[in-house]
Amino acid sequence: MSPLKKIAFVVNSSKTGAAGLSSQLERLARDKGAAVIASDAFPVPAGFLEGQDACCVIGGDGTLLSVVREASRAEVPVFGINRGSLGFLTTVGAEDALQEFDAVLDGHYTIDNRSMLACGKAGDGDRGIALNDIVIKEEKTGRLATLEVRANDQSVTEFLCDGLIFSTPTGSTAYNLSAGGPIIETRARVIAMTPICPHTLSNRTIIFHEDTRIHVRNPMPSGTMDVTLDGQHHFALGTREELELFVSPQPLPLIQTRDYSHFSVIRTKLG
Repeated sequence: MSPLKKIAFVVNSSKTGAAGLSSQLERLARDKGAAVIASDAFPVPAGFLEGQDACCVIGGDGTLLSVVREASRAEVPVFGINRGSLGFLTTVGAEDALQEFDAVLDGHYTIDNRSMLACGKAGDGDRGIALNDIVIKEEKTGRLATLEVRANDQSVTEFLCDGLIFSTPTGSTAYNLSAGGPIIETRARVIAMTPICPHTLSNRTIIFHEDTRIHVRNPMPSGTMDVTLDGQHHFALGTREELELFVSPQPLPLIQTRDYSHFSVIRTKLG
């Protein structure tokens, strides 16, 4: 790959050691002749990543998720360095950061294009995106939700459950896994739909093809559903409104070190 000459740093200063590590990496980048910009705001300001060769995120997975929308829009690959806890997306540890980042600066890396989900209210042109998952739950009371699901205009079923998780392969090891859903290899461009605590025990995860357009409707005469994208962005789905979701045409490019192995990450993080 081409060496990196313009790099944006996004730093979660609340994470122990993140600011100091960022200073070291920024200095390394400048010593190699790269132009550097930095921000400790996330989500990052609109246009912050425009024209950059890469975005280096120093923090946890939540920090990386906060730059997804802007990175995808600007088509800027993201390199995650972990100063959080598990680190499924920010896979490079602080102890290896200098060595690995030095190699990445010189072009020794690969690009892993991760599929994302786009969603919004049916008939509304505004669309949000999620790298991990889209979760639909009853907004206030915590009662069981009734949700009608259609796939490509064919009825799937009506769920009575605490909510539904629509997961990408990347997000399959997050909330989806906790709710009993499967681990999905990241190259599989599919959508996993996993009910949360379903009233009917036969309701299990359904895997949809990447070309599927899914509609979820709240048929109840009262009650509002809360739609959450990657645990960061929320909007309300009112009575009898429909949520439309599908695989986004724009993936998120992730920078991976040459020895990166998805299953090695899973073995390490999940034991």
